[in-house]
Amino acid sequence: MSLDKWTIDNTPDLRDKLIIVTGGNSGVGFESVKAFTANGAEVIMACRNLSRGEAAKQQIFLENPKANILVMELDLMDLNSIKNFASVFHKKYTKLDILMNNAGIMAVPYGLTKDGFESQMGTNHLGHFALTGLLLDLIAKTPGSRVVNVSSNSHRQGIMDFENFLYIKPKSYAPMKAYARSKLANLLFTYELQRVFESKGLDCISVAAHPGTCQTNLMQHMEGKLLFSLLRPIVSFMIQSAAMGALPQIRASADSRVKGGEYYGPTGFRELSGYPVLVQSNKASHHRESAGKLWDISEKLTGVKYLY
Repeated sequence: MSLDKWTIDNTPDLRDKLIIVTGGNSGVGFESVKAFTANGAEVIMACRNLSRGEAAKQQIFLENPKANILVMELDLMDLNSIKNFASVFHKKYTKLDILMNNAGIMAVPYGLTKDGFESQMGTNHLGHFALTGLLLDLIAKTPGSRVVNVSSNSHRQGIMDFENFLYIKPKSYAPMKAYARSKLANLLFTYELQRVFESKGLDCISVAAHPGTCQTNLMQHMEGKLLFSLLRPIVSFMIQSAAMGALPQIRASADSRVKGGEYYGPTGFRELSGYPVLVQSNKASHHRESAGKLWDISEKLTGVKYLY
């Protein structure tokens, strides 16, 4: 099948792979779990709500009774939950082939995580930064392992302001502005992690992907907005299914041709929909000074130091 129309059918045999998918119980995460298990992978569905995770697992079993899925509790808005997840995982497993940092929240009203972080940066970046760091020893010793961070087209509107990184002044907060910053952070982290892997000579890669525009639970806080309602008839034909939206991150995880530091997204107009291809993120996402500052502040806030 042509690689310019990469589909689930291009996914290779994954029978020897162990994969974590955060937020794997819904949306593009759920579709990713379906694809991975259909190709033989053992998948950890890491989700905040165990009952929803188990329900999602049973839904997959209806299509694939042999699916190898373990549901584990993970709340990315709580550092203690992240540490507990990593501790339990270490007791069960001695390797990790793919860590897909997929879970996220979008355009929510101002709020704080249990550790006092602005909720979107706390969930979308800081939680995943901490999780990756706590699992890095297993990632580093697993040959050919990957960290896949799910970003968004919205990173193009993101601005890194390290003087007000977590919107300490709530009046400066705007839901989409905070979301865009967190998605830019995903890419800065991806590229900096790849540089770390290369500098340490580790057989690991760090890559990113974005789903374009697709109908998932992420959009629940947008649907009541007047602008969204006005634009929806215009863009509705571009809104793809979660199954199509998941293809870029599945390809980033599984395609043997993927290289460290790459970014995958839909091939269509403005990367809103279509088959997954190699795409380019904006200039700000490649700014090394910003990446270094983000890394330093992330270690300080989470208390997670990356050890190799």
